[in-house]
Amino acid sequence: ESDTASEISFQFNKHKKTPSIGSHSSDMASVSSVSGSVLSVYSGDFGSVDAQGTVEFALDYDEKNREFQVHVSQCKDLAVVDEKKGRSDPYVKTYLLPDKARMGKRKTSVKKRTVNPIYNEVLRYKIEKMVLLIQKLNLSVWHNDPLGRNSFLGEIEIDLASWDWSNRKLNWYPLKPRSLSAVNGVDHRGVMNLSIKYVPPGSLGKTCPKNPPTGEVHIWVKDVKDLLQLRPSGVDSFVKCYVLPDTSKKSYQKTRVIKRDTNPVFNHTIVYDGFHTEDLKDACVELTVWDHEKLTNHFLGGIRLGLGTGLSYGIPVDWMDSTQEEVAFWQEMMTAANEWIEGLLPLRSL
Repeated sequence: ESDTASEISFQFNKHKKTPSIGSHSSDMASVSSVSGSVLSVYSGDFGSVDAQGTVEFALDYDEKNREFQVHVSQCKDLAVVDEKKGRSDPYVKTYLLPDKARMGKRKTSVKKRTVNPIYNEVLRYKIEKMVLLIQKLNLSVWHNDPLGRNSFLGEIEIDLASWDWSNRKLNWYPLKPRSLSAVNGVDHRGVMNLSIKYVPPGSLGKTCPKNPPTGEVHIWVKDVKDLLQLRPSGVDSFVKCYVLPDTSKKSYQKTRVIKRDTNPVFNHTIVYDGFHTEDLKDACVELTVWDHEKLTNHFLGGIRLGLGTGLSYGIPVDWMDSTQEEVAFWQEMMTAANEWIEGLLPLRSL
């Protein structure tokens, strides 16, 4: 568990245009198989209607099955989206905040041509009660458009820490306009403090005993600030690293786990060799932060360092999606050989 440098080889096959990495193995699954793209709470909102009407629902927690249940009954007097046809096609959507990515969204069926839809559906979340009590429930109503141009009709946000769990009855609640907390705070996942360096092949001179025959990328993960707190005791976090497009077990590197700390200090260095300078245009360093639990690890956020071109060796890939900050950080490393480049980058959904 000590802070030692990890080193693996990164060797590219120019014909297959995919790298193979050797010398370090792991039993963990590939990041790409478990991390998905999560849209905003308000993604796809193309409408300009004012929120109105009410929604009837009840909340319950099933202790035996460790399941949070949202009983969505019906809505009344919703706004009309298509005034010419006098219609709305509403459905109800829920998130658990602040980390909508961890638990995902749930939604009811769509009821067509009505402003008084009846659902009688149960939306379920498998979650521990102690974790649930530090969440907020965001329940929103939407008009479903065949072309995906959905319109926001109203919402309600409930702090589950103060909820009366003895109240299992259906109750009516007025729908409200968008909440600023959900708009502005839902995607804040913390920031990563790190440094990176590229050592070109043979650049240290013949007299240097550690002069690499091939290029090396050094990644120094220093610390992370303001992680999402998924439990009252904090989070047990660690960082995974891959060099994409290789997501094999041999590519996988990780830090030790820092327990019960939303501001963990890792101070861990990883070295990938086998890099040629031209490979830097097509590779991407993916660093992801996870909360460690016995049965499963929960994704907290991550960054991708690359040029963000959408292409890797001429092939379109969805992971070459670096933000402007991440691209600038990678470009500075490419132009400053043998120098540590320091950065503070926000974690995001991947």
